[in-house]
Amino acid sequence: MIVLSPLSIRSVTMGSYQPLFRTGQFSARRLAAVALVSGLVITSPATIASDAASGQSTTWGLGLGVSSRQDAYIDVDRNNTPIPFLHFENRYVRFFGATLEAKLPGMTLSETNRINFRLLGRWDGAGYEADDSWMLEGMEERESGIWAGAKVEWQTSLMNLSADWTHDVSGNSEGQRLSLTLDRPWQVGERFTLTPRIGAMWHDSEYVDYYYGVRAHEARAGRPEYHGESGISTEVGLQGVYRFNNHHSIMFDVEATSLSSEASDSPLVDSSTENRVFMGYMYHF
Repeated sequence: MIVLSPLSIRSVTMGSYQPLFRTGQFSARRLAAVALVSGLVITSPATIASDAASGQSTTWGLGLGVSSRQDAYIDVDRNNTPIPFLHFENRYVRFFGATLEAKLPGMTLSETNRINFRLLGRWDGAGYEADDSWMLEGMEERESGIWAGAKVEWQTSLMNLSADWTHDVSGNSEGQRLSLTLDRPWQVGERFTLTPRIGAMWHDSEYVDYYYGVRAHEARAGRPEYHGESGISTEVGLQGVYRFNNHHSIMFDVEATSLSSEASDSPLVDSSTENRVFMGYMYHF
């Protein structure tokens, strides 16, 4: 879920991100996943504030970063991945990482109080391949999917609240997700913005069963059959953006996710938490 705040850009994603590269291995699924990660901090606070106010400008950005992620599946190695990323936005659409948003008419309640509405299309990088870990050997691949839905953002001078609902329209998991996120941007001097966030995401039973379940024909000693149920994951995160000038900025984002018990109880998982660190550079045209 991506939230546009008056002072900062931030991204909350409580779904899974998979890396582009593993040792000696390339995956299109992971390419899409790191594109999602790249949507964390693409555009600078100053640029976004200006564009949001005018509603007319077209903005471009290109950058390069590094993502380091630890997933909860048993013996899946930490992945350190170089990430190129792209951002494009005008008054009608916004392309951000692997997410496309169509902007709908919003409501301006005051100078510092606005409600935005969006239609979403997103490629999700969740899933795994059987050779990602010895525990996953003999499992069928769990594929990523295309998710579509809607989002509403409430921006205020004190904090920003965002909610979105999406459905797996690709038919892989056939799941649904509902996210709720709260963030607060803090301007530190003229060039640096810090944005802490908290959030929660509900996954339905179809999603949890697809990515964390074990089917009857996949069960073996030490990996019993498991059927996932719906559950709520939570996350905390912190983002920072430093703007050198109108064209150059650097950024970081750290995030920790606590999986729902319905996911962490899976025999495929040996941890109830996942974490990710991202650092990058952005050139603004």
